[in-house]
Amino acid sequence: MLVPFLIMLREGIEAALIVGIVASYLRQTGRGNWMPAVWCGIILAIGLSLSVFAALYVAAAEFPQRTQELFEAVVGVIAVCLLTTMVFWMHKAVRTIKAELQHSIDEALASHDHQGMALVGMVFLAVAREGLESVFFLLATFEQNAGYGAPIGAFLGLACAVAFGVALYYGGARLNLRMFFRWTSILIIFVAAGLVATALRSLHEAGLWNYMQGVAFDVSGILPDDSAVGSVLAGIFGYTATPSNGEFIAYLLYLLPALFLFLRAPAVPSTPTSKAAQS
Repeated sequence: MLVPFLIMLREGIEAALIVGIVASYLRQTGRGNWMPAVWCGIILAIGLSLSVFAALYVAAAEFPQRTQELFEAVVGVIAVCLLTTMVFWMHKAVRTIKAELQHSIDEALASHDHQGMALVGMVFLAVAREGLESVFFLLATFEQNAGYGAPIGAFLGLACAVAFGVALYYGGARLNLRMFFRWTSILIIFVAAGLVATALRSLHEAGLWNYMQGVAFDVSGILPDDSAVGSVLAGIFGYTATPSNGEFIAYLLYLLPALFLFLRAPAVPSTPTSKAAQS
C-alpha cells in the first residue's frame, strides 16, 4: 500500500506542478480563456492512461500461467525503465521545467492556426507521460500484491496529489522540491531494484531463465517472508528471505550503479512549488 501511495503521490505532484505552471502562466499573461484547452488535454491524458491500464490488466487475466509470468516480467522491466527515466529526468528538469513550459506555451499560442489544438497537445503529452509511467508501475505492483491494499494506496496518493495541486494553484502549498524529489527518488531506486529481481524470478517461473538458481542466502529464520515486516518489505522492495543468486546479483547490478549515478549528479536547487507556479 505504501509504495503505490508514494508513486502516485509523486507522479501526481509532478503532473500538478506542470499543470499549475501552465495555468498560472496563462492567467498571468491574460490568456486564461485558454484554460478549457488545458482541461481538455488533461482529460484526454487521463482517459488514455486508464484505457491502457484496463486493457493490459484485463488481457493479463486471460493469459495462461506461463504467458502471465512472462507478461509480469515484461511489465516489470518496462516499469523499471520508466521509473529510472523519471528519477533522472526530474532530478535534472526541475531546475528548468518552468521556463521550458512557458516557452512551449508561447510557441503553441504563437500561431493563429489551430492554437487550441497545439495547447491541448502540449498538455496532453506532458500529463500522459506521467500517467503511462504510473500505469506500468501499478501493473507491476498489482501483479505482486493481492487484495485491496495496493489500489487503496494508489487512490489515496492520487487524491493527496490532487489536493496539493489545488492548493498549489491557489497559492497555499509549500514544498521543498529538492528534498521531496531527492528522497523519493532514492526510495524509488530501491523499489526499481526489487522489480528487477522480481522480473528475473518471473522469467524463471515462465521457464525462460534457469541459470544461477542456487540460494544466495537464507534469512527465513530471522525475517521470514510471511512475517509482518517481511510482508511489508516484500510489498515495498520485492524482499524475499531466500533469493536466488541470479536475483541477488540482478538487484545489486541495478541498485549500485543507479544510486551512484544519482547521488553524484548535481543536486537541484531548493525551489518552493508555490514560487514555481506563481512567479
